[in-house]
Amino acid sequence: MTAMSAKQSLNSSTWDFSPNEPLSLVGICLDKSTLESLRVFAETASFRIQKNIANYGVEDHESIFEWIGDPPPTVCLVDFDLDRRAAAMVAEKIHSDSPETAVFAVSSESQPDAIIQAMRSGCSEYLIKPIDQEQLLNAMARIGGRRKERKEHLNARVLTFMGAKGGSGVTTLVTQLGAQLASSSKKSLVVDLHPDFGDAALYLGLTKYQFHFFELLESTDRLDAELLQSFVMHHASGVDIIPAPAEIESARNVSPGSVSRTFDFLRLRYEFILVDMPPVLNDENFELIRQCDQLYIVTVAEVSALRNVVRQIEYLTRKQIPQEKIRVVLNRHQTRGLITDEQIEKAIQRKIFWKVPNHYVHVLKTISGGNPGGNNSSSEVIRNLSEWAEVVSRKATDEQKDRKKSRGILKLWGR
Repeated sequence: MTAMSAKQSLNSSTWDFSPNEPLSLVGICLDKSTLESLRVFAETASFRIQKNIANYGVEDHESIFEWIGDPPPTVCLVDFDLDRRAAAMVAEKIHSDSPETAVFAVSSESQPDAIIQAMRSGCSEYLIKPIDQEQLLNAMARIGGRRKERKEHLNARVLTFMGAKGGSGVTTLVTQLGAQLASSSKKSLVVDLHPDFGDAALYLGLTKYQFHFFELLESTDRLDAELLQSFVMHHASGVDIIPAPAEIESARNVSPGSVSRTFDFLRLRYEFILVDMPPVLNDENFELIRQCDQLYIVTVAEVSALRNVVRQIEYLTRKQIPQEKIRVVLNRHQTRGLITDEQIEKAIQRKIFWKVPNHYVHVLKTISGGNPGGNNSSSEVIRNLSEWAEVVSRKATDEQKDRKKSRGILKLWGR
């Protein structure tokens, strides 16, 4: 492959990116000669050098994203010549905490032991100095191809739910919508991401369990189908759940990388994954927001909640979360409420995506009985959530058809 053909591959189907938003590279301890070569390449190829970090001091920062950038770069090039041990530790940290970032080792050494060390640290490519343009673009094309292939084989749509404030009814919506999807023969999973006070299992009437989701995150290195089953609980409605801790526990050191790898594994085994996420925008929750298919911000018609919706959307926008990923859901909707729908949409500067009617007595009965579908299929809330489940299912089906059609066209063109 020539340098031009590698570049064309990057610009066409290898990466999911806009030509107006070139791939970003971050260098770590790159020498002047290598850095200058990259700058020359960047003038003719579709990438930009975000910055070159002059030390291996990732541990001096609170998070990997504070160090390499947020959003993280497409590729980190780590120079192994200055300090191989420190470089290996940095590569391992990036690979663990920012799995969507490819890590390339850069070195003047070509001995097999040196290459193996870098690969064991999480580097997916090993570039020998001096780097030429074709070598770099070929490496980027390979990484892009693997990334695209992995995305195409992930099945489940991940739907993340976050409340504008406590008591917005997120857990109720997650469990009931999950049950509606399961009742329509969709293989669905609820994940309770609350480190403390998670109630999703309780709302499903499942109170006895041994393991929780944060223990699963700590087992990603040995995650397989058999291990997963020891964490999953099955509800009569057909929906599965991985619960939150049953008791208050000490803070756990969860890496964004473990969140990403776990959900990649879960995607292969379900059609829909519904996440009950607390309104805490830490690194691991933000990693989930980045990779989920839809983020629903659940609010109620209260001034404080609506103010928080505005703040959350503004913050997510600054963090470059796509606007089309964010949807606002109005729970406990009343036709003649003190705050009208028009006033709400004016305040949040966007349309309300879905309105769930206020039927508090029925909802309390379903929670108390651990039956999210309820015994009353004519309930206004159940009908509403059933319609929402149909919309979600239809969108997933349409997107799947579009992907198949796209792959079919590429095959006809011999790509």
